[in-house]
Amino acid sequence: MSAPTLQRRLGLVQATALNMIDMVGIGPFVTLPLVMGFMGPNFLLAWLVGAALASVDGLIWSELGAAYPEAGGSYRFLKLAYGEQKWGRYMSFLYVWQTLIQSPLVLASGAIGFAQYFGYLVPMTEWWQPKAVAGGVVLLLIALLYRRIEDIGKLGVALWVGVLSLMVWLIFGGLTHPNHHVDIFPAGGFPALPGLLISVAMGQAAVKTIYSYLGYYNVCHLGAEIKGPEKVIPRSIFLSILGIAALYLLLNWSVGTVIPWQEVQGWQASAGDKSQFIVSVFVERLYGPAAATVATGMVLLVAFASLFAVLLGYSRIPYAAAADGEFLPVFGKLHPTKNFPYVSLLLLGGVGFVFSLLFRLGEVISAILAMRILVQFVGQAVGLVLLRRRRGTAALPFKMPLYPLPVILAIIVWLFVFVGIAPAEVTWGGVHFKLYFQFAALGMMALGTVAFLLWSRSLKRWPFAQA
Repeated sequence: MSAPTLQRRLGLVQATALNMIDMVGIGPFVTLPLVMGFMGPNFLLAWLVGAALASVDGLIWSELGAAYPEAGGSYRFLKLAYGEQKWGRYMSFLYVWQTLIQSPLVLASGAIGFAQYFGYLVPMTEWWQPKAVAGGVVLLLIALLYRRIEDIGKLGVALWVGVLSLMVWLIFGGLTHPNHHVDIFPAGGFPALPGLLISVAMGQAAVKTIYSYLGYYNVCHLGAEIKGPEKVIPRSIFLSILGIAALYLLLNWSVGTVIPWQEVQGWQASAGDKSQFIVSVFVERLYGPAAATVATGMVLLVAFASLFAVLLGYSRIPYAAAADGEFLPVFGKLHPTKNFPYVSLLLLGGVGFVFSLLFRLGEVISAILAMRILVQFVGQAVGLVLLRRRRGTAALPFKMPLYPLPVILAIIVWLFVFVGIAPAEVTWGGVHFKLYFQFAALGMMALGTVAFLLWSRSLKRWPFAQA
């Protein structure tokens, strides 16, 4: 009897739906007021910057995903780019190592945000109540994902409909009830634009908007389950980016015409900050408390849908590494009848459950970006250049235009974002200090390097291979 394998059952609609519900989680509803606070009248510009970076980086993902449509996404790309027997093993191991931490952090960020918005519907006065809600969300996700991939594809489309319905409703409300003027470009005109783009405020705002765009590449993690991947993967990536960019700009414009940025900044400077429920306040002003309750419920649905796609995609990464002989074999097991990597799903979900009980949302967002940038985004961009030099471009199903300009631009902007991540104020054991997430990311890479060396030594493989 042959071993179960992943099946190519997801088409363009399902792939795009899973990408978009991954992108539109709790992120835009939580980061919208934060970006207003950083950027003031220029808050829409930060969302354009996030869309531009996603588009440039999407060219890299599209070329790699179309050429190598396999389970694991970045794991496979990094291994192939840097050499499967030496440095590629190291880079791909680092990526999987970080995935065991960063993917539960992503899961926790959405669950914590879910709990915060849930507090608008049901006031939670005890410290443990929001943690119980966040943890319960993670457990429910694990239960829903414990099934066949074709069933998940259908459920993903249904959740996508919920995402689009909420966004359209919110945008329509702003379009039909504008009270304040909103500009996309800076109040000082185009001469002020270059300085604004490299400002500290833009750096902080860009971290938040980019977090809200992350997920356009989710389809690459499911490469082995995509039908016609050489066409579907690039198309789904750019349909997702363009669609979400339009929705984000319209959503922010709509909210800004009803709740001016000056008022949001006033909330943030006072006790009882209402900006964390800005969508609920927005709908309440337009249609009353009952409608605000419905809108809040829909925000929770969107957040849940996004976490659904996140856990689905990331659970394939340790599986791909284990199936490739580069990680613990237990992660390579598929469910005997449902054909999905159940060990990986249960472990990542379990760690995400623990993280959802321990951390705060702002800290999690910064940690996620800091950990991803160097190995995944910058490492992958450099890897694409290496692959083109070694294998050529004749067999590529999708070739990015204007190469290598998008690669160079992506690397520069990602490094700018990495440097711009602000530290967190932490008090631990009575000691107050600043936590720099850049150093935390480098520390995780160092620990991953040690783990890789120990793993390689146990296998007697590079750099400990016997002559």
